This record gives sequence, structure tokens and C-alpha cells, in this order.
Amino acid sequence: MISLGIETSCDETSVGIVDNGEIIVNLVYTQKFHREFGGVVPEIASRAHLQKLLPLLKKALTQSNLSFTDIDVISATAGPGLIGALIVGYCFGRAACYSTKKPFIPVNHIDGHLYSVFLSQTKPTFPYISLLVSGGNTALYLIDDFYKVKLLGSTVDDAAGEAFDKVGKLLGMNYPAGTEVENAASLGDEHFVSFPISSLSEKFNFSFSGIKTSVLRFIQKEFPNGLNKNDINNIAASFQKAVVTALVDKLALAVSEYKVKNLAVVGGVAANTYLKKKIKEKFDPTEFTISIPDLELCTDNGAMIAYAGLKSFETKALELNLITEPFPN
Repeated sequence: MISLGIETSCDETSVGIVDNGEIIVNLVYTQKFHREFGGVVPEIASRAHLQKLLPLLKKALTQSNLSFTDIDVISATAGPGLIGALIVGYCFGRAACYSTKKPFIPVNHIDGHLYSVFLSQTKPTFPYISLLVSGGNTALYLIDDFYKVKLLGSTVDDAAGEAFDKVGKLLGMNYPAGTEVENAASLGDEHFVSFPISSLSEKFNFSFSGIKTSVLRFIQKEFPNGLNKNDINNIAASFQKAVVTALVDKLALAVSEYKVKNLAVVGGVAANTYLKKKIKEKFDPTEFTISIPDLELCTDNGAMIAYAGLKSFETKALELNLITEPFPN
């Protein structure tokens, strides 16, 4: 079956077409102009989706040599995300299905990320533990099968990617700062300062708000006259070490408790080289199967929505109420 996916949950406009588990085309337009505002402006993001979605869809169909008559299922992200941005893609998908009489599948953005690994070369086998790490979400899931998912724990405040952006701003970097923090950290000393790693009563939950405040207080106390390049690199490296340690330790705890040998890391922060390195150090590749999506599938994209929508359609996830989180009708 051929599935078309539409993603407009935040600042990426994307259209992807998937034939079962193979990507036919996956086009993404990233709204880089939000950098001048220091973060995503919801109204501007929504208007940009309106401008880019139809041309992107036409380009996707042209590149794939397909027409709407060849599409079996149309999916669109229905949440979570920026409500105005979501409405653009959701209504566009509904309208396309109404005019073509194709089935419409609303997809939870979380499910899109969780199943994005099945579009990459190294695919997990069930059951597996999935660590979702992005700018808006940080959570651990036990996945027994498609749409048979158990949430083990999540962040109680900031997501890991959000913490990267906020600390990057403290270090004088532009939004989004995740890549800049990672690049600076690669040149710094991760033992320069020991930032705290949160300890919560709910053992699988995360918290990254405190480390952001620790970085701020450390800069204010130790560098009242400003930071030089070496200081920035060292602080970035120390910060990254603390965040990644928290992520890897929680993942190890879940893997140990549920006795699984398969794990996946998904979401935008899954592209972080240091995180991937530490996961491979922690989990012996001869004993564990580690699945991490290709770089283009870590960030928000239409292909993962197309695939998650296809699996929802095949497993009748909507009728059986198996969607990971509620989404608007």
C-alpha cells in the first residue's frame, strides 16, 4: 500500500510518500526565519505552512511519478504541536481525502517518531524500549507491537532538546542551538564542571529544568565579565555530558527491568553524535540491537507520518483506541 503523510506540527512543512516500509519521497521545508525571534512564532509558522504545503505536495507527486489515484491512504499529524500549524496540515489532509475518496488517518506526532526507525536500515524487533528525545518531548516507551505501546516515563518539565536550546541561548548561540551546542562541546572538556543530574521518585521520569538553572548560576558566578570561546566549549561539553548521562542511565534502567535486547532512540536529539556514542558504549552491539533513524528521519518529516498512518490503518488502531496520546477529532 502507498501512504502519503503530511507533517506540520511545528516549524517543518513536510510531505512524505511511503510504499509499505520503503520511502519513495520525503520532502522537508524548514522555517529558518524563526532564528531572528529566538524561537518559533506560532502564527508565522502557520502562515508558512499555508504557503509551502501545496507546492511541496505537487513536487512530491512529481518526483515520485505518482498521482492521487495511486495513493491508498492519506495521513496528517493531528497533535501534539502548535495548534495553528496542526490545523493547516490536518485540514489539508482531510480535504484531500474528501475530494479523492481516500481513507484519512490522523496520526499522533509521537507515534510518527516511535515508528520512524522502521524506515531506516537497522529495524528493531518487538518488543523493544524506545527513547524519544526531541525539542518538545523526552520519554521512554515499551513497544510490544505496532500501536501496542506502554509509556514508562517522561519529562516533568523541559525536554532534553529544549534544554539544549535554552543553554545554547545562555552561551550566546542562535536558535535552534542544539547543533551549535554539540559542535562546541566536541571542542571542550566535559569534566570542566559537574552539573547535576536530577533524581526523581518516578524512576523512569526525566527533568532538565534544573540543569538549565545550574548552567545559568555557574556562568553568573564564575564568569561575571563574560565568556571566551574556551569557556563556552567547556560549559557546553559539561552540560551535554550531564544530559546524555541522564538519558542513557534511564534507558539502561528500563532495558534492565523489562529484560529486552532491542532498543531504539528517536527524535531530533537522536542525531546527536555524543549521545549515539555513549549508547553504543553502554550497550554491547553483540548483545543488543540498537536502532537509530537516519539523520533525515530524526527531525519532523512526512515519511514517518505516512508510515505511522499506514500501520494505524492496517492494525485498525483508531477503532481500537490504540493511539499513543489523545488528539483532536
